[in-house]
Amino acid sequence: MDDELIQDLISDLPQSIIESILIRLPIQDAVRTSVLSSKWRYKWATVTHLVFDNRCVALSNDRSVDQASLVKFITRALFLHQGPIHKFQLSTNYLQCSPDIDQWLLFLSRTDIKELFLELGDGEWFRVPSCLFNCKKLTRLELFRCELDPPPSFKGFLCLRSLNLHQVLVAPEAIESLISSCPLLESMQLSYFDSLALTIHAPNLKYLCLEGEFTDICLKNTPLLVAISVAMYMTEDVAEHFEQSSSCNFIKFLGGVPLLEKLVGHIYFTKYLSIGDYPGRLPITYSHLRVIELYQVSFEDMNEILVVLRLILNSPNLKELQISVSFVCPTFRVVLIS
Repeated sequence: MDDELIQDLISDLPQSIIESILIRLPIQDAVRTSVLSSKWRYKWATVTHLVFDNRCVALSNDRSVDQASLVKFITRALFLHQGPIHKFQLSTNYLQCSPDIDQWLLFLSRTDIKELFLELGDGEWFRVPSCLFNCKKLTRLELFRCELDPPPSFKGFLCLRSLNLHQVLVAPEAIESLISSCPLLESMQLSYFDSLALTIHAPNLKYLCLEGEFTDICLKNTPLLVAISVAMYMTEDVAEHFEQSSSCNFIKFLGGVPLLEKLVGHIYFTKYLSIGDYPGRLPITYSHLRVIELYQVSFEDMNEILVVLRLILNSPNLKELQISVSFVCPTFRVVLIS
């Protein structure tokens, strides 16, 4: 079978299969299929997933040339694109604050964009334009090293199911409002936030990952949570705030998660849970909790030991317990078999 016949067989495949093939190719290779024949000239232009990074263009030793080449490639790809764009991903360290990104986001806000990823590397934070908040059909949003400021008219991402904010500058009241105005939110990751007191209202949230300098965390309305991972970094100011707290952090954080299946607590997490006046008997039994991982627990602090005991005693179906003891003992792992 000669090459021409093979090409014709591929060309005659249903458009959905061709698109499935093109989506799996790097965008630069998908664009190159336009030279195969007249039939293939614009087939790449209908793919619904567009992923751009530094590999889209041949890099030189001149950063300004590389930046110009990448901007030209992405702009041309969007200009020639036909139909809806469901996913747009930009991962590059060349375009931190390029005004072209604003134009691309404005263009995307007028499509049915569902998944948006922006990772712009080190350097100056990119201020996300207000047009982002017009993307009403977003189901997934991931931002890295961006500045976020929702406009007063913003009513929420009503379709959003996954939110990942990494090193994002945003006012505390703005992040709380953003979370509470996404009623379908199921998965959330917030990392590298500084001195943030956070109250989370997310009735459909199932997966939560927090990492940063949190002065306070309150899970106010999260009854469906099944997996939690928390890493809390502590400066002297944060530590002083912890010590002055009188409310029971254990109840505030874990008092309303009856469906929890996995709990992972990294540095200072058990310290945080140990602070506050404990009311006595826990108002909840963790019947679904199977796995507990606690790292850097201070066994010299009786309050932290009590946190571990409360979790164990109120988790009747616990299968695996892993504890890393800070400064004293190595990590040990226990598998509980019923």
